[in-house]
Amino acid sequence: MSRVAAPLLGRRLYFVGIGGAGLSAYANFARAWGAEVRGWDKQETIFMETLSGVELDVGGEPAPSPGFEVVVSSAHFGRAEGRSRAEFLAELVALRRSIVVGGAHGKTTTAAMIAYVLRELGHDPAWIIGGVVPQLGGNAGVGEGWLVVEGDESDRSIALLRPEIAVITNIELDHHAAFASVAELEAFFEEWAAGVPNVVRAWELEPVAFELAVPGEHNRKNAAAALAALELAGVPRPDAEAPLALFAGVGRRFELVADRGDVRVFDDYAHNPTEIEVTLRVARERTEGRLIAVYQPHVYERTRQLFRELGDALGIADAAIVTDVIGGRDTPRPGVSGKLVLDSVPPGVRRGWAPTLDDAARLTLSWVRPGDVVVTLGVGEPWKIARAVAAGLPE
Repeated sequence: MSRVAAPLLGRRLYFVGIGGAGLSAYANFARAWGAEVRGWDKQETIFMETLSGVELDVGGEPAPSPGFEVVVSSAHFGRAEGRSRAEFLAELVALRRSIVVGGAHGKTTTAAMIAYVLRELGHDPAWIIGGVVPQLGGNAGVGEGWLVVEGDESDRSIALLRPEIAVITNIELDHHAAFASVAELEAFFEEWAAGVPNVVRAWELEPVAFELAVPGEHNRKNAAAALAALELAGVPRPDAEAPLALFAGVGRRFELVADRGDVRVFDDYAHNPTEIEVTLRVARERTEGRLIAVYQPHVYERTRQLFRELGDALGIADAAIVTDVIGGRDTPRPGVSGKLVLDSVPPGVRRGWAPTLDDAARLTLSWVRPGDVVVTLGVGEPWKIARAVAAGLPE
């Protein structure tokens, strides 16, 4: 690699929280740009599968090697001294012409759509996305063209990014610890957008009318935002539409995990009421049998604020299984558990309490029958439930 192709050549980086969706992408990107990469996380995650060849420490406490710069995820800030992931991402964005996608829903898919079309049309993009994109070969990739980035407003870190093009997919209060109201969130995004030369506000666009490989009205809206950003990047809309129609989706976005014994198992990252409702409605369209939703609540404060709405959204299913809360960087709240969500599921829906992931997998397998569709939902580790259920289904 030349110095131009590898601007991080010679850097040695240790990522604390490397198993997360975001930091695993940053680590892969840094490695592709020439850095030596190592990292730590408290447990194995699905995203570590993309880190083949990286020296990983799992469990215990992070132990950065001498001579390594430390980058710390927001979930593990305080476990090691170092730069925040947001500061590191801002450095990467400043090195290239960049497109940053933010918003409450759809930012991973929209960013992936943009990167995929740019690559298919020969524009040699780079990308850092908070989800595995099978058609792109992972959640991060390096090229000499545009850098496409999924931003994060959950800790306000997207404000540090100064791209040439910004895409805001939608604005909905999803991070109650960071924003007190929708008005505060709207003001935050407008202040960020004011510093960006070109801004796409997806709610101002009509959903695309042509057929996509990914299902749902929400993806037609994502595609409209992607096309608008691509036009700003110099890609004519007619050229972009054909490859966009072939975009097959992002890992953990209504991902088919198994189709076995006349049972289909899907896994989805949906974790707030709107996303859960959208995902379950898409699933409902795909089955004449029962729909079983399995949800792992994420973050105590979100659960405390939204348990009624979460329960209502799960009511789209015929049966709902809820686990206990995975706290992330949040601390437990008295009286806040997954039972709050489960108790808010409407009458008429079969309800099941499963404190652990293993409990959820066992209960799902005891309920499921031929013709059913199972959808696991949540930020944390529902994918483990999906895989366990898939493994337990008859051939």
